[in-house]
Order: sequence, then structure tokens, then C-alpha cells
Amino acid sequence: MTKRFGARSVLNSVSLDVGAGEYVAIVGESGIGKSTLLNLIAGLEPVDSGTIDFEEQDLTRMSDDALSLLRRERFGFVFQAFHVLPHLTVEQNVALPLILRNIPPEKAQSAIAAVGLAGREASLPRELSGGELQRVAIARALAGAPRLVLADEPTGNLDPENAGKILDLFRQQTKQAGAAAILATHSEAAARACDRVYRLSSTGLTPL
Repeated sequence: MTKRFGARSVLNSVSLDVGAGEYVAIVGESGIGKSTLLNLIAGLEPVDSGTIDFEEQDLTRMSDDALSLLRRERFGFVFQAFHVLPHLTVEQNVALPLILRNIPPEKAQSAIAAVGLAGREASLPRELSGGELQRVAIARALAGAPRLVLADEPTGNLDPENAGKILDLFRQQTKQAGAAAILATHSEAAARACDRVYRLSSTGLTPL
């Protein structure tokens, strides 16, 4: 796939295959296009050329409504900026995508506990630290057992102990559910926890 912003080429002929049960890391310097690549894979931004295939569907040919439904039903996205809704509690934030899919919202409680936030279900985002907000975003992304997890710097605000727990959780979700996970990260520890590591540069993706 290729992506340009005006005269600037961000991604040039990038090709990546990730199978069910695979846990892949993408590393690279800041501003090289890691977040853009995840956004393209999720259908949040259009590609300039190329295709993005997920379970025999070409996302580049899907309508906005179809992409929204696919993301809601099949994807889990951990945004670097969290995108936690400020007027909802921790539990309500995690439960919201479950409710939209007619999944019992009680499943949110186990996801919250899995990221180490048991007891904070009734807290509002303004009462949480940056690391806690990041864990809310991770719980929300994983609660619905997605088929594809896209995580943008998922351990960037976490201390080493909690970062290790989150990386283990990603691996468990990927392996047990036969899902796939793609992590964009600066963390060497996060990259080492993955099955495969790629470096993104101006010349494309290179396996490490």
C-alpha cells in the first residue's frame, strides 16, 4: 500500500501479511508512519494505492458504513491518545462497544480486572492517571474478543511491571482466540514479546 499527504510520501509500497494467532511488532523512528499504517489497516484513512485484505474482504472497496461495522464487530484498536469518553466511568467506557454488539456488558468487568483496574470501575477519566487511562483503552479494545488487535504504543505510559502484564495479555488474546495483533511501538521490550518484528523506514518494511 502507498500513502501520501500532499507532496510528502509517508508509506511507499508497504506490504505486510499477518495470520491468525500471530503477534507482530512494527518499530521505527517517530514520524515515520507507524500510526498512519495502523489507521490504514483499520480503514480509518484511505490508501492512495494498494489493497488491505481482512478475512477475504478488501477494505479499500468497502463503504464507510461497512467499515464502521467491521471495526465494531471484528477489530480492537488501542489509540495512542486513548479516546476515552470523559463523561463515562471506566466500566461504561469499556462496556460501550459491547452494548453496541449486543454482548452482555458484564464482560467489561473481567476485561477491567485483566488490566489491573479492578475497583476503579466507577471512576471517571479525570480521576485516572495517564497509565490508568491507557489500560482503560486496552480493556475496551480487548473486551469484545476482536479478531484483529491494532495497538498504537500500547505501553507508552505504563511502568515496566504493568507493561509486562499488558504484553502478556495481548499474547494470550492472540494465541488463545486465534486472533492477530499488530503493535506499533518504540519499546524494545514490547517488540521482543512479539513473534515477528518489522522496522518501518522510508524504504518500506524490513523484517528484523
